Amino acid sequence: MQPSVEGSGVNPVDEQELERLRVHLESDRVERKRSAADRSKLRRNICAFANDLPGHGRPGVILIGVENDGDCSNSTIDDRLLTTLAGMKDDGNILPVPSLVVQKHVLSGCEVAAIIVEPSRSPPVRYQGRVWVRVGPTVRLATPEEEQRLSERRRSGQRPFDQSPAPDATVEALDLEYIETHYLSHAIAQDVLDTNQRSLDQQLLSLRLLADGAPTWGALLGFGRDPQGWIPGAYVQFLRIDGTDVTDPIRSQHVMTGRLDDVLRQLDELLKLNISTRTEVATVSREARWPDYPLAALQQLARNAVMHRSYEGTHAPVHVYWYSDRVEIRNPGGLYGQVTPENFGEGAVDYRNPLIAEIMHHLGFAQRFGLGVPLARKELKENGNPDPEFDFQPTRVSVTVRSAS
Repeated sequence: MQPSVEGSGVNPVDEQELERLRVHLESDRVERKRSAADRSKLRRNICAFANDLPGHGRPGVILIGVENDGDCSNSTIDDRLLTTLAGMKDDGNILPVPSLVVQKHVLSGCEVAAIIVEPSRSPPVRYQGRVWVRVGPTVRLATPEEEQRLSERRRSGQRPFDQSPAPDATVEALDLEYIETHYLSHAIAQDVLDTNQRSLDQQLLSLRLLADGAPTWGALLGFGRDPQGWIPGAYVQFLRIDGTDVTDPIRSQHVMTGRLDDVLRQLDELLKLNISTRTEVATVSREARWPDYPLAALQQLARNAVMHRSYEGTHAPVHVYWYSDRVEIRNPGGLYGQVTPENFGEGAVDYRNPLIAEIMHHLGFAQRFGLGVPLARKELKENGNPDPEFDFQPTRVSVTVRSAS
């Protein structure tokens, strides 16, 4: 077995089982593809295996380089292909983000790429707003009844905090008009919405915004009428400090509250307002303008803090402290899951708040997953800023961004 290109706690599938799946034409846990040319069909299969409608509780496998009858198609399986396949996990097309690994194997002399997909703990999983399931050898759109089955399969004890029901909350705590007019069309394909006969409650359940008849914590954060009334620490505190020490005079301060998109839009505006730009005359007819901080880098790091922070068991907000020589962003909650100080920002992705990540994606604040820190580093380097400095503690993560010289 070759090393994994991408992993997230997927149950192992050894080479002997892969060989059996390659030749066992009746198994509904395997899809054979002669090549990876049709990426859309590959994503549908990933979505379907993640939904695990039959309830196998075992990974589904997509074998690339194999004909329908199990014979070798002699496709080229190289590192570029493996990296491309692994990238489908985090490109935002399949939500919640699936758990999968991509591996190269040699089965009976045939080189294959194996995409091993773990059943999701939070079905239904959607590809471009549509729920795909596997019935025997066929991958097709789920019926409303099948979506309901997938929704009911979730168990409270297995849910992350943001997908757990909020005690005492009712649907009236949500801004349903906002959900219907601003969110559903981003989370569910329009043609599915146009033919959908399900009630709004059923749609909310399918999107993990309801659980056991109550709004989830993530729904209250994203669409609550009073999010901070339910989660007091769900805000961002911004301080502009006139100096280099926290005890120096405060030039301005802001508290950003409201729905998730309200908080993020307010934060974007403050970041824009506080960036200073120096002007250098390059020629008689042209001026060069250089900001002390690139906006995109600060946005990525601040959004990461909101997405990955702990909302449970703390009333602490995300802090953004803007000093005269640096910006510090701090969020409650240490690193989560498979992310460690060694692999942080190097492609390892895990989600303390998968529903919040999904909502941020649909609202346009997270285009791809796992690229926030690399993008911030790239923007800072191009602007002449030092590399960001991260500090990982058991109860918090902070990042310091220093001004361009």
